Amino acid sequence: MNLFSDIRALTVDALADMARDGIIPQGLSTDAVSVEPPRDPAHGDMATNAAMVLAKPAKMKPRDIAEALAERLLADPRVAVADVAGPGFLNIRLDGAVWTGVVRTVLETGVDFGRSDMGQGRKVNVEYVSANPTGPLHVGHTRGAVFGDALASLLDFAGHAVTREYYINDGGAQVDVLARSVYLRYLEAHGQDVDFPDGTYPGDYLKPVGEALRAKVGDDYLGKGEQYWLEDVRNFSTDAMMDLIRADLKMLGVEMDVFSSEKALYGTGQIEGAIQSLKDKGLIYRGTLEPPKGKLPDDWEAREQTLFRSTDYGDDVDRPIQKSDGGWTYFAPDIAYHFDKVNRGFDALIDVFGADHGGYVKRMKAAVAALSDNAVPLDIKLTQLVKLTRGGEQLKMSKRAGTFVTLADVVEMVGRDVTRFVMLTRKNDAPLDFDVDKVLEQSKDNPVFYVQYAHARVCSVLRKAVDHGINVSDADLAAADLSHLSHASEQALAAKVAEWPRLVEIAARTHEPHRVAFYLYDLASALHAHWNRGNDDPSLRFIQDDVETSSAKIALARSVAIVIAAGLRILGVEPAEEMR
Repeated sequence: MNLFSDIRALTVDALADMARDGIIPQGLSTDAVSVEPPRDPAHGDMATNAAMVLAKPAKMKPRDIAEALAERLLADPRVAVADVAGPGFLNIRLDGAVWTGVVRTVLETGVDFGRSDMGQGRKVNVEYVSANPTGPLHVGHTRGAVFGDALASLLDFAGHAVTREYYINDGGAQVDVLARSVYLRYLEAHGQDVDFPDGTYPGDYLKPVGEALRAKVGDDYLGKGEQYWLEDVRNFSTDAMMDLIRADLKMLGVEMDVFSSEKALYGTGQIEGAIQSLKDKGLIYRGTLEPPKGKLPDDWEAREQTLFRSTDYGDDVDRPIQKSDGGWTYFAPDIAYHFDKVNRGFDALIDVFGADHGGYVKRMKAAVAALSDNAVPLDIKLTQLVKLTRGGEQLKMSKRAGTFVTLADVVEMVGRDVTRFVMLTRKNDAPLDFDVDKVLEQSKDNPVFYVQYAHARVCSVLRKAVDHGINVSDADLAAADLSHLSHASEQALAAKVAEWPRLVEIAARTHEPHRVAFYLYDLASALHAHWNRGNDDPSLRFIQDDVETSSAKIALARSVAIVIAAGLRILGVEPAEEMR
């Protein structure tokens, strides 16, 4: 039940009637016609730009179109007022029965209220986290994990068939560095003193891995050159790190559907097959790139390379895919991996990258466009840095990691639900300040508390109602006489609830789950404001002297709680029934 879509459909139908009656020309496109909440709620419940966008192609004054449209809209019983404002904006106020209908629909539908078929079952692959398997996830990975997971849930709620995927970057040189670092811990486990050279991983998290390696192989690797142990230790270490990463993700409530390995692409013909596909399209050639802008690196030299003609698909420069020694660049397996996703039949791909991957966006989009003949869109979302503070000081170090604050550190400090919600209180491409002290405060300035408190308040009303002998099942509340919800404050709260289905579709379409967190804060604010009005006006309190009136008012409160619960679950947060 998307009221805004319903009233837009009513508006478009009215415009079609006006065209048939000769009031406006036939054949006008209504694609740009919108029905949205007005900027100022005092102007009405909704506003449409129909007259403004049609005036020029119709060669008419927008006000003339708006006045004729208002007359048509008023013929519908849902529309109580249709006022023309300014040069031709049309403000709409709905009949009170519409809002009580929303409350009843929420109670009948439950947390599926707002669920959309917008996606029409389109298969979407959301790849996120995909951290190098060299250590525990850090606070930056945490933001990407929460964002990607919430986006996947949002798309699922909006009718897409979603696959959550993690790409294991286990084919590069960093995995060799991991193996050498674990080998040092292995030596340490045998009682040797070790030093960690620059570029290795000194974190304590590798101590148990070194001990586990000793338990597995004993002293077999002692005194041996790395040509003897490197491959085995690499595999052992990567498996151990992925176990650690899976445990981190579980702590955060993230479950992947698929783990794909970069290493598995080598020696299988998949990289060669992807490059051949581009070659068959005339997009692979031998050439020499222009020197990079600015000061040249000392080791730069002009040389002929095998290049992907990515500029044909919007990239700034063509990209090397093969090294002079015949090995693949790091871009080549990524091309193959995305070719595999295209071949798996996904209708759309979404990659969630860290802030340091901004320069990778155009080339990856170019590759997918070329491989799919522009049939499969790729959206790349960048998550910006997180600044973690406590006691006014920035937290930068972790004993378990050695050089960074881990996901586990954050969750242990504030809990999973708080971590997830806070990570979505800013748009993904904006830096995020995560103040540990603030997110644990019980105040309006703490959005996590404020939203959870709204849900808990409704739960307290339900418990109190039961003590008063009032039936508070959703079915009983839906059957109540909701005409008692006649106060402007009650209808405004119901109107805020009614925005949820529209918000879901907008957030899903733009791939912006932070919109859900913002909406929940606004909805919670509306509930708290209504609650506070009840302090001055007893008639607004949810529990009254008679059961009939109480049931109607409790139904409104319950509808708010249902929508909050639905939104929180999209964000991966469990709704609180009471505050502790």
